[in-house]
Amino acid sequence: MTLWRIGYSARLLKTNRFRTAASNTSFPAVWMLLAQYSGRVPGLFVVVKKNNFFTMPETVEDKANLELYLPHPEVRGMTRLNREAFKRTVVVPVLKVKKEIVNTLLKSLKHTVLQRPGLKRVVEDPEDEDSRLVILDPHKIPEFSLGESDQEVLKQLNVHPEVSKYNLELTYENFKSEEILRAVLPEGQEVTSGFSRVGHIAHLNLRDHQLPYRHLIGQVIIDKNPGITCVVNKTNIIDSTYRNFQMEVLAGESNLVTKVKENNITYELDFSKVYWNPRLSTEHGRIVELLKPSDVLFDVFAGIGPFAIPAAKKKCRVFANDLNPESYSWLLHNCKLNKVDNKIKAFNMDGRDFLLGPVREELSRELPLLKEEQKTSFHIVMNLPALAIEFLDVFRHLLAGEPCSAAGLPTVHCYGFSKHDDPARDVRERAEASLGTSLDGRCSTYLVRNVAPNKEMLCISFQIPAEVLYKRPCPDGAIPASKRLCSSRDFSEEKLELKKS
Repeated sequence: MTLWRIGYSARLLKTNRFRTAASNTSFPAVWMLLAQYSGRVPGLFVVVKKNNFFTMPETVEDKANLELYLPHPEVRGMTRLNREAFKRTVVVPVLKVKKEIVNTLLKSLKHTVLQRPGLKRVVEDPEDEDSRLVILDPHKIPEFSLGESDQEVLKQLNVHPEVSKYNLELTYENFKSEEILRAVLPEGQEVTSGFSRVGHIAHLNLRDHQLPYRHLIGQVIIDKNPGITCVVNKTNIIDSTYRNFQMEVLAGESNLVTKVKENNITYELDFSKVYWNPRLSTEHGRIVELLKPSDVLFDVFAGIGPFAIPAAKKKCRVFANDLNPESYSWLLHNCKLNKVDNKIKAFNMDGRDFLLGPVREELSRELPLLKEEQKTSFHIVMNLPALAIEFLDVFRHLLAGEPCSAAGLPTVHCYGFSKHDDPARDVRERAEASLGTSLDGRCSTYLVRNVAPNKEMLCISFQIPAEVLYKRPCPDGAIPASKRLCSSRDFSEEKLELKKS
C-alpha cells in the first residue's frame, strides 16, 4: 500500500493558485483539486487519514465530471447507441474488512454502504485474500471520513475506521435509463424515460426535439426494462374513425400482437390496429364495480372489451359494439379467451346505429316489464371521449309509451375531453345541449385523468330523464294517426289545448 506525499500536499495548500481554486469549490471537492496538482501515484487504493488532505489518481473522468452516477460527457449528442462509450472510472470510499464479518458489517452500516442496483457492494481486496473491500456511498461520506456513530459501530466490530479510495469502473449496465438519456440529449431539454407498457411493447410519445435520438431511446428502454422487446412511437394523434394511430417501431422486433392483463383479466390484441390504453385500467374497474349481477350493460364503443368482459364475468348481460372491424374481431376473440362468449352479444356497427337499433329494442322490451321491486339496472357506457357527448342526442325520444319507474331509467356513463377552466361544468353543459334538458342536480362528473397540459378526461354519469327518453302517446281526437306519438312536453301542451277548446 502506498501513502501520498503529505508534505507536498501541505505546501500545495499554501499556494495562491490553489487557494483561488479552492475558494470557489465545495469542501468535498477540495481533494479533487489536489488531484489536479499533484500527479499520479501507483496503487489501486490509498489510505486516507481523518483531517488530512490527500491527492488521488488523476483520471480524465474525474476532471470531466465529479458526479458519481453520470455517464462520460463525451456521449452527449450520440444518436446511435455505443455502449462502450459509457465506461468511466470514479473514486469511491471503501472499508477494509475481514471477510468473516462482511455480512454483519453490511447490516450494521446499511445506511452508509453503497446501495446501487447493478453495482457490487463488496469486492476483492487485491492485497489480502482474507479481507474484502466494502464500498461506501460517497454521497453519505463526502469527506471520505465516517461519522461518530459509524465509527462506534466499527469499534464494536473491531474494524479499523480508516477509509480508503477505490477506483470503481462504471459501464453502460450500471446507469439507469434516465441517466443515460439525460447525458445523451442536449442539456436543458426534456428527457423521456417514461412510457406506456402494453405487453411486450413500450409505447412512447416523443417530442420533436427528441426525434433525432428516437432509435437510441428505444434501444435504451429495451435494455433497461426486462420483458420489453419492441418500442414504438406514435406518429400522429388519434383522429381516425377507428381510434387507432400510426406508429413507428423504434427498436426491437416488429411484432405488435401482444397480450396484456388488466384487473385479473387477460386480453390479446394487435396494438397497431386497435385502441388500448393501460392508463384506463382504474376507470374500467370503477365502472364495473358499480354493476351488480343481473344488470344489463350496453357498451357503445367497446373496443376489445375492457368494460364488457369483466361485466360479463360479474354475471351481467352485456351488449358490446365497436365500429372498427379489427376491434370487433379481437372482442370476439377475447370473449372466447375469457369464456364469456355466451354472455356477450357483440355488434360491429356505428355507435348511433347501435343505440337506435339493438339498444332501443332491448330497452323497449325490458323496461315495460320492470316491477318496482325488481333490482335490475341498465347502464350505457360511451367511452369515445373525443365524440361521445355528441351522440347523447340519440336519447331524445328514443322510446315510446309510458315512462318506466324512475329507478328503471338507464344510467349513462359518457366520457369527454375538456380544456375548459371548469372542465366539469363544461362537460355538463355540453351534455345538456345534446340532451335538450338540464342535468343540474341530476348528474355526477368524475375526473378520469389528465391527458395533456390543460386537457382533462372526464366521465359524466346520469340517469336519462324520462321527459328526454320517452315519446308518449298523444290523446285521441282530431290528431292524425301519423302524429299520435309525442313527447311528455307535447302531451301536456295538447291537454291544455283540449281544455281550452
